[in-house]
Amino acid sequence: WVIGWCLRLAVWLVLALAAALVLYRFLPVPSTLMLGRWLTLQTVERDWVPLQQISPNLVRAVIASEDQRFCNHRGVDWVELNAVMEDEDGPRRGASTLTMQTAKNVFLWPGRSYLRKGLEIPIAMAIDLVWGKQRVIEVYLNVAEWGEGLFGAEAAAQRYFRKSAARLTPTEAARLAGALPNPLLRNPGKPSRALQSAAGRVQRRMVQLGPLGNCALPD
Repeated sequence: WVIGWCLRLAVWLVLALAAALVLYRFLPVPSTLMLGRWLTLQTVERDWVPLQQISPNLVRAVIASEDQRFCNHRGVDWVELNAVMEDEDGPRRGASTLTMQTAKNVFLWPGRSYLRKGLEIPIAMAIDLVWGKQRVIEVYLNVAEWGEGLFGAEAAAQRYFRKSAARLTPTEAARLAGALPNPLLRNPGKPSRALQSAAGRVQRRMVQLGPLGNCALPD
């Protein structure tokens, strides 16, 4: 009976995930970090905006910074993942695509573990199939953390630059993208030398990216 119960639970979890994937294709999406803050009565600052109201500079900046093969893979960058797994000194870097990060932010939990990574991969592939590139970027940019209790491109643009996400310049977009690896310590509005250096690298990659980032831009 234990095996039967586990199988039924697995089926229900898969069905729930499938339903969520369909609903989240159209509805504003919370992240698990946001849900955790709401449940513990902590503040959440986030203004959901459609992709058309987010500057293409920011779309290209996060692709250039986080996942330069975003337009070419189907949710998982197997080239980068295999390179990490074959590292003789053991994995010292991540291989998470923007789609995998979106899967983690929306459906899973923070922190590193092989279990989470194992779940992240099939969910990312399903997200890419059901949502498509533009919706993945739209959700990612609306749930990304840019400070304590600060989520999404619109709230970040308003706090750090006193403007809407639609009006972000390439420099401002690069600062926001450069802050993503450590959003609690990096302030795009008052960038440290380290963040200025990271933003400079992002801007150079944006130029090198060329049309490879255009798949995520709104039609």
